[in-house]
Amino acid sequence: MFGAPGRLYVYRSYGIHWCANVVCEEEGRGAALLLRALEPTHGLDEMARRRGLDDPRLLCSGPGRLTQALALTGAHDGASLAEPPFALVPPARPAAFERSPRIGISRAVERPWRYVEAGTSWSSRARRAA
Repeated sequence: MFGAPGRLYVYRSYGIHWCANVVCEEEGRGAALLLRALEPTHGLDEMARRRGLDDPRLLCSGPGRLTQALALTGAHDGASLAEPPFALVPPARPAAFERSPRIGISRAVERPWRYVEAGTSWSSRARRAA
């Protein structure tokens, strides 16, 4: 998490599943964004095989599900998202985001540190009002 921006910080959560964060500040400053969910658009058959299910809504709808679907493990810790097998590609148009309270935690729940793409239905849980 203290590495160069654009790198993955991958760790075990409670010894159960992998979580992936993207480092987003300058090197030496601990700041990263937890990848909670994504809309699967490529490699759905492979993701379904890894997850053992066919429902696209459940492939990447949570941090542990997302890493399992993408086959991310501790071996990817420190990997640059600008180098293969990853590719950071600018979006075709700017995305609008909304903030809401964090979920899945017991402290600082009221802090609006959860960012969700506006209008998407692919977040890990439904958006709550901030």
